[in-house]
Amino acid sequence: MDAENASLNNQSRVRIKVCGITRLEDALSASALGVDAVGFVFYKKSPRYIEPIKAAAIIRQLPPFVSAVGLFVNPTQDEIDAVLDYCPLGVIQLHGDESPEFCLAQQRRVMKALPIACAADVKRVADYACPVLLDAKAPDGIYGGTGTAFDWSVLEGLQHDYPLLLAGGLDVHNVDEALLLRNWFALDVSSGLEQSRGIKDKMKMKAFCEQVQQFACKV
Repeated sequence: MDAENASLNNQSRVRIKVCGITRLEDALSASALGVDAVGFVFYKKSPRYIEPIKAAAIIRQLPPFVSAVGLFVNPTQDEIDAVLDYCPLGVIQLHGDESPEFCLAQQRRVMKALPIACAADVKRVADYACPVLLDAKAPDGIYGGTGTAFDWSVLEGLQHDYPLLLAGGLDVHNVDEALLLRNWFALDVSSGLEQSRGIKDKMKMKAFCEQVQQFACKV
């Protein structure tokens, strides 16, 4: 592990990413609450899909230091590049069956989402030389966005040379439990902060962010 990544894994503040943004008001509300990143889904089968031109208009109005993350599922390089022509993404999130080589080939910062259901799934983390997002395994043909958590006990002892992020069924009711597991680089939350698919609930976002901040003050 190099010094930079060791420092990231030993950081004291857990970052927050709110994913599945489809409206400017939700992006601005999340930013005002102090989130570090907002995510845009460029997977057309998702109920939270957003057209690149619409995402670009939202990204242009984000305040400084809030990162825009683009979520892709099994894209070709041309498909990623086409979105980048519109959207100044800070990070690419690969949420399908992308290979380690495809991840390394990206010219933007990248994180790989891995579906987790059992200890065998956790072993795949070591294959990727990049930050890894651990998400609940969905039924075949579905990639995330289920709003369910997985058995976090399978993560016991997990080590990685790059930052680790947690997703899958996170909300204000279980975030303390998630934070007790380890010092995550970030928590990635979507459906747990919604009033309907793709539409965020400002009060749920506020409660979630406050819960993370309050936990940090206790430790």
